Amino acid sequence: MSTSTDVTRRALLAGAGVAGIAGTVAAWPRLTGADIPGRGEDALNILIMGNSTDAAGRQQIADGFMEEHPDIPVRIQAIQAADWADFFAKVLTMVAAGTEPDIVYTATEGAQLFAERLALPLDEYVLRDAEQMRDYFEDVHPSLIEAFLYKGSLYQLPLDFNAANMYLNLDVIERNGLEMPGEDWSRDDFTELLRGMQGDATPYFWTNRLFGGIVPWLYVNDTSFLVEERAPGGEELWSTFYPGETSRSGGYLWQQSNALDPRVHESFEYVRSLIEEGLAVRPEEGGGNALVGLFASGRIGSTPAGGYWVQGLAEGGMRPDQFDVQFFPRWRTQRHQFGAAGYAVMRTTKKADQAWEWIKFSSSKAAMELAFPTPATTPTRRSMVNDNFYTGTGPEHWSRFYETLDRFPTSGPIPAPPQQAAVETALIRNVSTALSGGSDGVARALENLDEDLRAVFEEEIA
Repeated sequence: MSTSTDVTRRALLAGAGVAGIAGTVAAWPRLTGADIPGRGEDALNILIMGNSTDAAGRQQIADGFMEEHPDIPVRIQAIQAADWADFFAKVLTMVAAGTEPDIVYTATEGAQLFAERLALPLDEYVLRDAEQMRDYFEDVHPSLIEAFLYKGSLYQLPLDFNAANMYLNLDVIERNGLEMPGEDWSRDDFTELLRGMQGDATPYFWTNRLFGGIVPWLYVNDTSFLVEERAPGGEELWSTFYPGETSRSGGYLWQQSNALDPRVHESFEYVRSLIEEGLAVRPEEGGGNALVGLFASGRIGSTPAGGYWVQGLAEGGMRPDQFDVQFFPRWRTQRHQFGAAGYAVMRTTKKADQAWEWIKFSSSKAAMELAFPTPATTPTRRSMVNDNFYTGTGPEHWSRFYETLDRFPTSGPIPAPPQQAAVETALIRNVSTALSGGSDGVARALENLDEDLRAVFEEEIA
């Protein structure tokens, strides 16, 4: 079901309630009223994933935008979806029906799908307005920018992100006479910590998906289930805004399977052994919506998540001194996984110039402070990730959410090629098989995963 909202000053000033959507999905306004000006073909049509309980912050952003640009009415359409894959499928259906929007807010999971098939490169606009945009780029880590380059061109400006850090329940740690681990803790340290929790709480809870599932364990083991490459290009962007970042590329490429890499098997076997020993749950599919309540009630000792979890835990009744966040445990590396989100301009739009003005306005610090008033995600602007943002809700070491990118500069985005939906489906299915039985099943499951992935990429070539 989709709900469309025409956003004008008259409607915006009416106000609405506030609610949050966790993860890289931000909260959005939803207004009603057939008499709202702006409805129709002349409005800039912006598509987002959301529902009827959207935040007043986005209303204020649209209000501010139209004060600066009274000639650009904005229409926001919120589509309810189970997850990003479901959202992307609905966007593709709209495109096929000829009702595509002008702008879509999308996450890393769909960035290359949009870049390959749907979106307009932003390079010309960004470089043309370089002086206006310099404040944004000086405040945003280059790794987040590189994640939205594809084959040499920039397609989105990241506004919020989340790295897969490790949340630790301090109530569980204290009950069992354990200590908060240090930043340089290892995989073996993590295993011993879980053993110390055993019998009191579920030591490790995780969900079977691209973010926070098996992939963080692959990254710290210096591997991935897809071959990771870098495209050439982006030189003018890097030299203009990040002249010291000489090793940056034109974006990530994932074009073939790496499922048979021995380190992939090693990572799968490690997580399987945690399950066999009773230190971790079996693969849980979905977004882990029940996880906040379980963690807040002291029934879970640790779980991978990003800064988006802070607000949820606060709303679940957890005090800041009851939990903390640590970098993901070190294995061969301590490379982290992250996901981000931003606006993409559809290449079919007839309002590209107006769409760029919206993106440029939305990336300003004033607009982003309205967009992210609470720690339901991590803003990409470093200056916004501060003590005031986390006062009363954040853990002691909230700074680690952004420091992840500084401390571990090789950290990279979710491995999401244009075929993300098929790739994630194959991963989820075979992870479930590999980790639900004995050690002899891991190799067979990875062989099946390799076959599935090769079929996905070969079909694309054909």
